[in-house]
Amino acid sequence: MIRLDGNHLDIQSLVSVARYGEEVEIAPEGKENLRRSRDVLETILKSNQAVYGINTGFGIFSEKRIPIEDSNRLSRNLILSHAVAVGDPLPGEVVRAAMLVRANTLVKGYSGVREEVAQTLVQMLNKKVTPLVPQQGSLGSSGDLSPLSHLALVFTTDDADREEESGWAEYGGEILTGKQAMKLAGIPRLVLGPKEGLAINNGATFSAAMAALIVHDAYQAIHIANKATALSLEALLGCSSAFDERIHQVRDQDGQLRVASEIRAEIKGSTFIDAACRVQDAYSLRCTPQVHGTILETIEFTERIIQKELNAATDNPLLFEPDVALSGGNFHGEPIGLVMDFLGIALAELAAISERRTFRLLDAKLNGGLPPMLVDSPDAAGLNSGLMMPHYTAASLVLENQTLAHPDSVHSLPTSGGQEDHNANAMTAARHCWRILRNTQRVLAIELYTAARAVDLRMRQMPKHHLGQGTQHLWSLLRDHVPYRQGDAWWAPEIAIIEQLIESGQLVW
Repeated sequence: MIRLDGNHLDIQSLVSVARYGEEVEIAPEGKENLRRSRDVLETILKSNQAVYGINTGFGIFSEKRIPIEDSNRLSRNLILSHAVAVGDPLPGEVVRAAMLVRANTLVKGYSGVREEVAQTLVQMLNKKVTPLVPQQGSLGSSGDLSPLSHLALVFTTDDADREEESGWAEYGGEILTGKQAMKLAGIPRLVLGPKEGLAINNGATFSAAMAALIVHDAYQAIHIANKATALSLEALLGCSSAFDERIHQVRDQDGQLRVASEIRAEIKGSTFIDAACRVQDAYSLRCTPQVHGTILETIEFTERIIQKELNAATDNPLLFEPDVALSGGNFHGEPIGLVMDFLGIALAELAAISERRTFRLLDAKLNGGLPPMLVDSPDAAGLNSGLMMPHYTAASLVLENQTLAHPDSVHSLPTSGGQEDHNANAMTAARHCWRILRNTQRVLAIELYTAARAVDLRMRQMPKHHLGQGTQHLWSLLRDHVPYRQGDAWWAPEIAIIEQLIESGQLVW
């Protein structure tokens, strides 16, 4: 059970809820935070002071006073008018992660919502009601307004309670209207009160949720890339000297040191390594600690930023005791946008250097005596293409990543009549980073598939040699799931199996 108090949500817990359905509850401290924040709002409402989004309009209309008796309608209008995102639905795990982050934000106790609002999100998570939220339409400031509004359509309503205004959700394996899904799940929909519409849709919540999932998977990707490098080294009879601890100590880059150590552990005991008696290897092998190590530290930097975002108060205004409403810009997604751009570039590099290793494994002029394209019979060369085309796919994905890795956070367009004149573009950065990560996982799957085949052929050439401790375990695991195939075959389904092993985390131990 994941307990929300607004301050201690971590990435692993988010993954447990978003992907594996672990249940959620609000901690007693969280309930107290909600009560205290609601008391502040009630005090402000009685004072009749002008407070943005509580008794004023939004954006360019922030100077327009709204009678307090219209505050419920103000919240409802905000949700209806802002639910204008477009495109294919976001993955369900991203939506669930966003629901968790938004509930935690409210529980932190600076938004002024009733406990029922946060509890409704928790119930939806526990009963597996997942709104359908289109991918496109967020500028990342004022947060992810459109995606969050689509989320809110499902669990909020008004006196008219029109089904056609309830959005869409997945429940019990079916796509239903939000009203139907909530009814079947036995969760009452809420009529929002003062400030509650803005508290739900103001903040870079979808960007942060997607970023958290990316960080989790990026850690797996870097460790898998280290293992793939080690297996490629074995197949290519690589040089161990590039991984000698002394080299990395005198540069003293922490990530580089750790990657070199990890690869040394994988190849420990191998008799294929150094068997060619080369002085040095190409950069894609020799410089792996320098490249992968920097990527590892980029993931860690990103994690520090995103971890804070999971426990941040990000709507506007924020309420402080005894009766203070402060209007600011915590909804601005710049922290997320910048690190998603940074991580996207790093992951694109991880795929790029992997593709170069795959290339070397297939080129008979570079692979140390293995057959061209790893065609396993000299008489079949030409008749068989070997692994020529999997490499084409890897190259295509790397080229796509190079375009996707162009930074999004440097781009902005003013909106809302100039009131919102510098936008973060954080959601676009997160979506592009998500695609880069998936492409990178596929490129790594192709390297693993290629390296495993190259190891099989090398074992035929050098039957008295053996793999290292880690590489032997990796090769055996791959062969348990994908046996060696003679000649040409339909490679795609087998590469997809390795991709599934990567996504499931089974290749990280």
